Amino acid sequence: MDFTAPSREQNFVLKHIANINRLAEHDRFASASEDMVEAIVEGIGQFAAGEFAPINRLGDTVGAQWNNGSVSMPEGFARAYGEFVAGGWASIDGAEDFGGQGLPYSLSALILETCGAANFAFTLCPMLSFGAVEAIHAHGSEEQKSAYLPKLISGEWTGTMNLTEAQAGSDVGALRATAEPIADGPHAGKYRIKGQKIFITFGEHDLTENIVHLVLARTPGAPEGTRGISLFIVPKFHLDAEGNAGEPNDVTCVSIEHKLGIHASPTCVMAYGEKDACIGEMIGGEFGGMKAMFTMMNNARINVGSQGVQIAERATQQAIGFAAERVQSARAGSGSKEPVAIIEHPDVRRMLLRSKSLTQAARALLYYATSHVDLATLGIDGAKARAEILTPLIKAYGTDIGNEVASIGVQVHGGMGFVEETGAAQHLRDARIAPIYEGTNGIQAADLVGRKLGLDGGEAMMALLADIKTTAAGEERLIALVQSTQDVAEWMTNGDASIDDRLAGSYPFLTMLATATCGMLMKIQHDVAGTELGDRDDPFLKAKLVTTRYYLEHIVPEATGLKASAMAGSEILYALDGAQLAS
Repeated sequence: MDFTAPSREQNFVLKHIANINRLAEHDRFASASEDMVEAIVEGIGQFAAGEFAPINRLGDTVGAQWNNGSVSMPEGFARAYGEFVAGGWASIDGAEDFGGQGLPYSLSALILETCGAANFAFTLCPMLSFGAVEAIHAHGSEEQKSAYLPKLISGEWTGTMNLTEAQAGSDVGALRATAEPIADGPHAGKYRIKGQKIFITFGEHDLTENIVHLVLARTPGAPEGTRGISLFIVPKFHLDAEGNAGEPNDVTCVSIEHKLGIHASPTCVMAYGEKDACIGEMIGGEFGGMKAMFTMMNNARINVGSQGVQIAERATQQAIGFAAERVQSARAGSGSKEPVAIIEHPDVRRMLLRSKSLTQAARALLYYATSHVDLATLGIDGAKARAEILTPLIKAYGTDIGNEVASIGVQVHGGMGFVEETGAAQHLRDARIAPIYEGTNGIQAADLVGRKLGLDGGEAMMALLADIKTTAAGEERLIALVQSTQDVAEWMTNGDASIDDRLAGSYPFLTMLATATCGMLMKIQHDVAGTELGDRDDPFLKAKLVTTRYYLEHIVPEATGLKASAMAGSEILYALDGAQLAS
């Protein structure tokens, strides 16, 4: 089916949730005027619908192809990526000193959201590059920035993040890749990199002339665990005297994974130094690898949360389109025996309204998070701590919503949803990776109760809950949820709960907090929509009143019921030993 960008919705959320106009009041983001923002929203919507969406299905059915170390993308992908670069979409929030446009991160997130809804798998390519840009800009030397940032920011080159090794999984501290210092010769001062990494997104492809890999490795005598990890820039091709791609580095794509979904995103096994000739340069100082890598990962986690919004939007559009056209059965209680489009049946209405409401809530949470990253960039008090709390919420809750809505989309299609030709199944298959990578959602929940709950002595969490309470005035269901959420937070921090107890309740707590935060954001939108609507006949605002009301009356009470699970403790989880549980 065709894709249409939700431009009116995006503008509404950018204005009333991200408060993008207030960001433009600061010199740093002065160019983000209302006219500029609206032009970007409309422009990227037209681009995504015209260039990325038409090749989405081809990407799934053909996918990336590996051949003797090289990866080729399906027909049309190189041209579409070239148009993405030519349009300047890759450089929206890049540093102006290196050719970027210097606009807020929230608008970069908009680019990813719109393109990802059009073509989920393909958009992983620029998403990873954005992370590489952040890491090099924050931790690179001036020479490294000058060498790599202009072409990464423009999109002329792409970047990757190399953490995972087969024996380590999510335990980054267990990695074994090595970096031996080079004392003599043309590469003196650099390092000889050796090791293998897995699950490297767009680690190899034919879209650009160079790929810049950021690789975690250990120097000789490095301490065990994460304290001994350093980060290295390892280009696919060495840079020549003019800074262009020159001779090949000793970097090989050994294979690509055969996956459930995201077939147009090559997930690579990368080998570094098979010929003992892989050269890399350290970035961020020795043992500064995790600090530099987390610069990439924090915003990458927000961007993965965006993927939940992306797939939910696409799945909802497809489900609504199918439901409006599929005629089946008379509507019960209508008094007529004439069959109607299934969109008229109550349970289908429930599924569609739930999908729209969840998608809009996740989008609001996304831009609420990105706006606080922008506010932190401006040095606004409290913004950094708020963004840190919101990051695991949007990553986990956003991707959970993506999976739920994609599953609902299949259900709306009925038996045809289980048949590949409709495309509904692709959304569900693509969505399933998002709760796993960039730190599983369970890791996000552990981070929330392990680090974020006590941020600033607990004041950051209490400030968020206080803001929700203030906004919730008059909404009894939301007031009940935020109070229950605060009860759990206090139980987890007052000494009554052990570490195991907190971790056992971390996921339901995260869902409660994320739902309460979304409830606040949906309440804000409901109030704005009511004020703007007045006596006018505006279908968008009328629909906004319904979707926000549905969230507050149906979704919010569901989360309140998670309090018992969040405070149940860990005893039941360990009532059986490992052998008994496995039997």
